[in-house]
Amino acid sequence: MSRRTRRMRRRLHRRDVRGEPLTLLVDDRYPGETLEALVRAIYRYRSELAPLVLGAATGLTAAFLHPRFPGWAPVLALLAIAGSAVLWWAERLTPGLRWIERAYAATITGAAGLWLAAATAVGPGTAPLPALLVLGTLTAAMPWWRHRRRRARVRVERTLEAWPDIAEAVGLTGSRVMSAVVDLWGWRARVGLRRGQTAADVIAKVSALESGLGTRPGAIRVEPDPARADHCLIRVLNTDPHARAIAWPASTSGDEPRTITAPIPLGLFEDASPVAVTLAHRHALVGGVAGAGKSGILNAILASLTGCPDVVLWGVDLKGGMELGPWASCLDRLATTPAQAADLLADAVAILEARAARLADAGQRLWQPSPTEPALVVVIDEYAELSDDAPAAVGHADSTARRGRAVAVTLLVATQRPTQKAMGSGAVRSQMDVRVCLRVRERRDVDLVLGQGMLAAGWHAHTLDAPGKFLLSTPEHTTPRRARAYLLTDTDVTTLATRHALTRPALDDPSRAATDSTPGLDNQQPAIPRPRRSSETLAGAGPADGEDPDTALLVALRQAPPEGCSVRNLMTATGMRRTWVYDRLQDHATDGRAVQVSRGRWRASHPEP
Repeated sequence: MSRRTRRMRRRLHRRDVRGEPLTLLVDDRYPGETLEALVRAIYRYRSELAPLVLGAATGLTAAFLHPRFPGWAPVLALLAIAGSAVLWWAERLTPGLRWIERAYAATITGAAGLWLAAATAVGPGTAPLPALLVLGTLTAAMPWWRHRRRRARVRVERTLEAWPDIAEAVGLTGSRVMSAVVDLWGWRARVGLRRGQTAADVIAKVSALESGLGTRPGAIRVEPDPARADHCLIRVLNTDPHARAIAWPASTSGDEPRTITAPIPLGLFEDASPVAVTLAHRHALVGGVAGAGKSGILNAILASLTGCPDVVLWGVDLKGGMELGPWASCLDRLATTPAQAADLLADAVAILEARAARLADAGQRLWQPSPTEPALVVVIDEYAELSDDAPAAVGHADSTARRGRAVAVTLLVATQRPTQKAMGSGAVRSQMDVRVCLRVRERRDVDLVLGQGMLAAGWHAHTLDAPGKFLLSTPEHTTPRRARAYLLTDTDVTTLATRHALTRPALDDPSRAATDSTPGLDNQQPAIPRPRRSSETLAGAGPADGEDPDTALLVALRQAPPEGCSVRNLMTATGMRRTWVYDRLQDHATDGRAVQVSRGRWRASHPEP
């Protein structure tokens, strides 16, 4: 009992003896309790009191400096002006602040510094400095008290004070908030869980947490704490940082990687950190429904790979080249029919077998990509169509998926139909080390694209709500962090394809020789122009008896259809190897007798009528 309480009780006793009525209000709190409540209130409202504290600290600093260091006034004035200029102009030093916030900080820094310099020179009590300090403090406090982020911080503090009740309501009784930080988009907190609870329990209650915290649907992200299993990280996004598309930065800055072994930029995470993925010696899968942004992911990958001098790109696009056509000048081969796709993938298998034999002879286990011995990446757009129309091509793709990684013959597969039929059979899906999951239509499709059990682990790709938003699963990215891909416009694609087409490498000689020995499978193409022979079909290989191969080449070029004749068909018509055909085509193109229609397809400058 406090001394004051005992004293008042003695007075009450004396007045009772005299018979005088008395109304008594007793405060049983100790002085220490009152001081503790005061400190708690100051800490709770520290954000509101910050301008007042700054004004008081400036006045006390001036009172300390004036009698001791009055000559420091010019230096303080220069520092105030320099600090104000840095806060206003150095945007990179304050990336989280908007221009209006930088202007506020610069103004406060300059005004407080100049007042401190004047007070240091003449004294803080000299008129009109005290009045200026009071008026300046109140003026600076007004926008601070109305500021959105400060109000958000207060709301977060009040929410965290109510966390025990919220946790009990959603089934996380015993959890506690360890720390919380307010950022540009919302706030994030580290939560300690009771024994036996893990981040998986919190992930399963995300919808209940959104209701308990009063947020919009889809605003909460939960990640495991890498340091402790009984902690988790909760992030609440009041504003979607990916509401707008993100422009491709490398199209103007030239920062794209120059080797396939370097990480390839895909986009940005929600905290503005870059998304980068390594594709060397890895197969990749891009899955999502129509309109989810599959083309954007492919463009972002090809924008980097086409600039790498140590990778050769082949493409399979059964939509007639609609998706990969803009990159055709950078693709060494492009198959647009099922027969061409089967032919191309058969050549990929021949290359991986030849490379495997070379590595075995040299006692090595991994093919190191270089400009002279480049990696081979086969880009397959809409793999589901390939599985429906070209079963032979699917078999070659399975073989490439199983054996191609060590010899740098890899697949980049994209599909808009992540169904069990399209992705669940064969070895292609199981061999994918890099998986990019865009929006899917059904919850179960998450496990089809990313792997069994990923939906329960928090990889909720069915909640992605805009084209280009995706989840990335690689050996380096094991937590479900949402990202958005860079957007490349048609102008960006044309510019990059034109720039990179001049530096594209060719296959190494052993790999090219392996493809020369592979039998052609493109018997479903339009009629192949060949030298005319009497009483003989065009199915034979090589020129007619006594016919010069160069003459046979010219005849085949003159009889080529408007879309041109493939190099493989020209090899069949002449009976010569690929290198010889390419050399003669270059000579004919230089002399004006042949023209290249598209990548790998030629015809004569003046075809036969």
